[in-house]
Amino acid sequence: MIPFVSRIDPLEQDAWIKTLSVAMPDEVILPFSDLTAAQKQLCDVAIVANPDPQDLLALPALKWVHSMWAGVERMMNELSSPPFSIVRLIDPDLAKTMSEAVLAWTLFLHRDMPAYAKQQARQSWLQRPMVRAQDRRIGVLGLGELGKVSAQRLAQNGFSVSGWSRSAKKIDGITCFHGDDGLTSLLGQSDILVCLLPLTMETKGLLNQQTLSRLPEGARLINFARGPIIDDDALLVMLDENHIYHAVLDVFMQEPLPVNHPYWQNASVTVLPHISAPTHPVSASDIVASNIKNFRLTGDIPPAVDPVRGY
Repeated sequence: MIPFVSRIDPLEQDAWIKTLSVAMPDEVILPFSDLTAAQKQLCDVAIVANPDPQDLLALPALKWVHSMWAGVERMMNELSSPPFSIVRLIDPDLAKTMSEAVLAWTLFLHRDMPAYAKQQARQSWLQRPMVRAQDRRIGVLGLGELGKVSAQRLAQNGFSVSGWSRSAKKIDGITCFHGDDGLTSLLGQSDILVCLLPLTMETKGLLNQQTLSRLPEGARLINFARGPIIDDDALLVMLDENHIYHAVLDVFMQEPLPVNHPYWQNASVTVLPHISAPTHPVSASDIVASNIKNFRLTGDIPPAVDPVRGY
């Protein structure tokens, strides 16, 4: 018996359970609300999608939970010292999907699509200077699986790519920085900055007035990570001052983005509805099924989130 614990739409939850059940025909997967009191006492693993912490704490035998999503920061923030391990989704297909989005929107900025859109609006026929890919410096914040694959894909397309992470990394073809000094160096040489960092206490508000000002004049920004990593007020100032030329934002402090938020009406901002790397139900379910099957056979729990680092 495996509970599916979530705060997502009931129809979406039912769709997930159906797909998971196909991937795990030997398991019975039920919504948490359908469990009896006796069943709750026996569950040692749960599948979760933005769960209510109180529901998880109502499962006393729980050893670990498997998230259907890569991001688990809300669960980490809401659970103080959870008595079970939290395993996030690590899906190679997700990394490929993210790298596709990073490449697409990097090209959007690299080839100056925002400027051509503005020119069309005023019926202006003007060919803008072209910058070669090898002359465009891309900085990738976050060199986990998503960041690594995205950085490599950018490099494969001819860009000059650097990356930054909390600890030292080595990736062929990518200039890697780490630590505070490394962040300063990366920002200073990023014509386009791509944020793929996890949201932790250290990364919340990391892109603020001080750090954004270290970007070169006219830099572009892509945030496909988490909204709270960016100080919205600071970014708006940087955009108004033309220090940052354009920002492509897929994640926000509040989602959906409120209708009165200044990002909507800012011509220097592209607003996306959190679509850069959606989890695919089939590939995600296959990964969860494989991890749970291995747990049943060996008792081994997959690598879990570090409660100190938050990822």
